[in-house]
Amino acid sequence: MNMPSSISSINLLPINTKREIYCRIVPPELLEHFKLSPDLVDEKGRSLVKLKCEAGSTNAEMSLFHKHDFPDPILYGHLTDTLNGQIHVLLYILNDPSSPRFDVDRMPDGQPTRFGTLYRNLEAEQAAKQAGLAPGQIRSGLRLLPAATVAFETFVKSLGHEIYFVEPLYYHNAVIFERYGFAYQMGKKLMERIQAGFSEGGDLHRRLDGSTLFRQPEAAPHIRLRSWAIHDGILGEPFTNVTMYKLVDRLAGITTCQNCSW
Repeated sequence: MNMPSSISSINLLPINTKREIYCRIVPPELLEHFKLSPDLVDEKGRSLVKLKCEAGSTNAEMSLFHKHDFPDPILYGHLTDTLNGQIHVLLYILNDPSSPRFDVDRMPDGQPTRFGTLYRNLEAEQAAKQAGLAPGQIRSGLRLLPAATVAFETFVKSLGHEIYFVEPLYYHNAVIFERYGFAYQMGKKLMERIQAGFSEGGDLHRRLDGSTLFRQPEAAPHIRLRSWAIHDGILGEPFTNVTMYKLVDRLAGITTCQNCSW
């Protein structure tokens, strides 16, 4: 049998095989942190993994929960194929289930916000920002991204690839990816324009006028606060069309955000 090399080819396999392959993206440190069994089932034998990976689809979504009935996963990944069969990460989230939840992902009536890209629950966003979260975060992170990156690169190599792509949903995601060795396929000029804009005398710096909670003057040198201002529309356009890539086991050494703290 030929080894699968793409999401679409994995999705053609039997469900147990698909589950085994997709679970390779789970870092061992995550299992250790939550005392989860290697087969990712709870003490009653119930699966802690939810997969959406239908045969014929080029997409796969995986959610891993620390408890069977918990509403939010500790790990969520949405993967797809590029046009030439490379792995493309559309979304990757690590949640700390013990931290407070902020409903930035849904409106008060329950309507999904698509993490604030379609609608915005401003009250929840303000509370999240004040609690130290970045745009799109419903809970604090787990600080396991280094381990998650190692696990994901092992998954990519197991499919026979030496490169993979990511889609940073927010500005701060792109900066974090830079620091983990990613380069830009598309969007580097936008990132450099943002850096110039938030620098002293820049147009974005001037727009930090306190007109909303997300546009405070102190945001200029801070990655997280810049990201909130961008999410609030300070660019005059959405933060889109940024795609990054990483060569397995290699660091690109790119920095578009100089002299900034988190």
